[in-house]
Amino acid sequence: MKIGFIGLGNVGGKLASNLLNNNFDLMVFDKNHEVLDQFKKRGSKIATSIEELVKKNDILITCLPSPEACKDVIESPKGIAECINENQIWMEMSTTDEDQLKKHASLIENKNAIALEAPVSGGCHRAATGNISIFVGGKREGFEKALPVLSCLGRRILHVGDFGSASILKVITNYLATVHLVSLGEAWTVAKKSGLDLNKAFKGIAASSGNSFVHETESQVILNGSYNINFTMDLVEKDVGLFENVAKKLGIDLEISPLVLSIIKDAKEKYGSRAWSSMVVKRLEDKYETDFRAPGFPEELVDEEEKVKGYEI
Repeated sequence: MKIGFIGLGNVGGKLASNLLNNNFDLMVFDKNHEVLDQFKKRGSKIATSIEELVKKNDILITCLPSPEACKDVIESPKGIAECINENQIWMEMSTTDEDQLKKHASLIENKNAIALEAPVSGGCHRAATGNISIFVGGKREGFEKALPVLSCLGRRILHVGDFGSASILKVITNYLATVHLVSLGEAWTVAKKSGLDLNKAFKGIAASSGNSFVHETESQVILNGSYNINFTMDLVEKDVGLFENVAKKLGIDLEISPLVLSIIKDAKEKYGSRAWSSMVVKRLEDKYETDFRAPGFPEELVDEEEKVKGYEI
């Protein structure tokens, strides 16, 4: 299958690289010409427009930073919805708005093409190795057609249900990760002010009921001081906002989420929208004139798990 990939950012670039590494026939499109040059040197084809990418490929993958960017790529003149043909597959891997996703799926399916949503979860370091988890929403027939590609991109692949269900699950998981991250700031402040050995505290949390995926990953770059989780403040703010939008539509009065979002907004104002999201804990480092540094932790995460063949649930 020929694959067209739009969006070569922190996550999309790593997913597209996996396709190249597995010898798929790949064509890419992005506004960043430096990134396009890197992919060209590695053997990828480069599209000069979305229209060209759609016409020359079987599966069209989008992985974009915001609902606005997704709308532009799908709905603009000569965008995917206008140019897609019967039996082509469009697969949305962005974390975006459920209602917009459903609208885009309707536009695609009106052309007798196949629409899937396939947001990923697990961090950029796992996207780079193909160990990331993928939630898939859409018709089972389309899921099975795309499974060879999905199996290359991810390790755990879950067909969630109808179109829209995967995006809801993804914003739930991102919200939970953000709650864990914000709470880590308080946990590390108490640990440091109590005089604990932070290396031993890290191991103790990891071996206890207080452990989480976020602790095992983001605590490492926090303790290193790089904070480099390859995910930025503006993106985590978007994700928590999407979670709140889902809850609002359901008439759910949230209690924790508004506080978490206000903390994220404050951190974004202090450190910038493109600061690493894990820098939210720096608010407390600055407030209490301390730091959470400890020796032996990496500047950037590397996935050391052995890659296994992707499988379907």
